[in-house]
Amino acid sequence: MISSYRQWLQDGRLYAILAATGFSLKAVFVKLAYAAGAVDALTLLTLRMGIALPLFGWLIWLSRDPEAAPLAPFDWLRVLLLGMVGYYLSSLFDFYGLEYISAGLERLILYLYPTLVVVFQAILSRKRPSSSIVQAMALCYFGLGIAFIHDVGVAQGDQVFKGAAWVFASAVTYAFYYLGTGAMTQRLGSMRLAGLAGAASSLLVIIHYLLADVPTRLNALPADVWGHAALMAVLSTVLPVYWLALAIQKMGASQAAAIGSLGPVLTVLASWLLLAEPISAYQLGGLALVMFGVSRLKPAATKAPNTDPQS
Repeated sequence: MISSYRQWLQDGRLYAILAATGFSLKAVFVKLAYAAGAVDALTLLTLRMGIALPLFGWLIWLSRDPEAAPLAPFDWLRVLLLGMVGYYLSSLFDFYGLEYISAGLERLILYLYPTLVVVFQAILSRKRPSSSIVQAMALCYFGLGIAFIHDVGVAQGDQVFKGAAWVFASAVTYAFYYLGTGAMTQRLGSMRLAGLAGAASSLLVIIHYLLADVPTRLNALPADVWGHAALMAVLSTVLPVYWLALAIQKMGASQAAAIGSLGPVLTVLASWLLLAEPISAYQLGGLALVMFGVSRLKPAATKAPNTDPQS
């Protein structure tokens, strides 16, 4: 068993599994924080990103390269824009959505972002996707429709649609983030870019909160809310970025992404175990269809960022 552990550590599989597990627990921590006290989406996101900010600095320090050229003003602007659509808008929309829908459905909707990448790439290139890509996308959304039946059956329909709309907006903004990382990832490296974009989005979230609310209210939040936010910042935000970077270094991006595709399954299991969310045949069937459909998609080559908006 020890030899297997060492082998998985050396070839990167352990890091990829840890990253997928950490990312998949994010929605569970959000749900636990909502249940622990009266906290809104913006406040909870502020706690998460405020705690994560020095950790993003740690990622930047780890990925430093003394021989790298300093960032130009345009590079800083791109990092700021990536931070805005990444952990800021994408996460904020996601947190709004989790006020209304289950963690399992949330993860399933976010997992559709490759279909949006395909659409945006088709618009930019003015080329229609192939029939096989269109069929795979149709399968994804058919599976999502089946999963919707599960959530509508256990919650009010209008709430499910409202929450799903927010999470879909999160997937849209993440697709923009994904498309914007190509050239920047090649120049900076995935870990450094994730650290810079994460730090930028943390500052944007904090500024948003300072303009919208009174910081002294944070002191009145229950300790459990702070605890879940801290766990989210460490275990579901920064450490998974670090683990996934190590996995990519050891096993390559495609193999690491293949293991990362277990995320929706892990979220469904974690929400069942920790949140007592029911699992139905509709949800499992929809999950299987969406995962199969996404596996058939092959967007134009863009080096995937080692981060999650949902991150």
